[in-house]
Amino acid sequence: MRYFLELAYEGTNYHGWQAQNNTPKTIQAIIEDGLSKILRVQTPIVGSGRTDTGVHCKKQFAHFDTSTEISTDDLKYRMNSFLPPQIAISKVLPVTETAHARFDAFLRTYHYHLITEKNPFLINHAHFHRKHLDFEKMNQAAEFLLKHTNFESFSKVKTQVKNFECAIDKAIWTKEEGSQADYWRFTISANRFLRGMVRAVVGSLFLVGEGKIGIEDFEKIILDKNRKSAGISVPANGLFLVEVEYPAAIFL
Repeated sequence: MRYFLELAYEGTNYHGWQAQNNTPKTIQAIIEDGLSKILRVQTPIVGSGRTDTGVHCKKQFAHFDTSTEISTDDLKYRMNSFLPPQIAISKVLPVTETAHARFDAFLRTYHYHLITEKNPFLINHAHFHRKHLDFEKMNQAAEFLLKHTNFESFSKVKTQVKNFECAIDKAIWTKEEGSQADYWRFTISANRFLRGMVRAVVGSLFLVGEGKIGIEDFEKIILDKNRKSAGISVPANGLFLVEVEYPAAIFL
């Protein structure tokens, strides 16, 4: 049987999603360790995507296979008893045998949280930006993201991908509802994202917001297809993976 895990994590003290040989403190490694001990057999998982060191996740999915008959509620309870406080399993979902957490996902959404006034209580969950930003101009520039599909300029260099094509269907800055006026959120949704893409997009939009480049110059960055043309990669603490969507047909 194949199952999906729906999970969330606070990534401040972890070295990202992907298991690594040089550190056990990755989300994937910790979950695999728990599953393997509970099911009493080595149980690898495949995630819907990777998140970098310090990035958070409100909703991520991973699949695993087992020949053992399980109770989904019991497995959720036992996993949450095993996992550290920063990692939680929300659901265990039976899926079709061919369902794939990465390849079947058709839409992913990230939020980047930003504050313009220093707040010690948000230090791990929002980026404090000291310089004035013109969010109206940043939103005008962000519209260019919906008009193009090649985002090599925002990808980490030397990454092993077949292409740099992504279909972005939403990219907008909004004030957080019900919060202080200096709290902003960037929402970006696409069928896929390149490594480091969201943080590079935000860093490039900052150039527009600070008045260092014009709105049209942001499109030139996209067209250059060169990481050196784009802005810096902003800190990971403000980035959250918040949604991964799948066809309903894969769930049993």
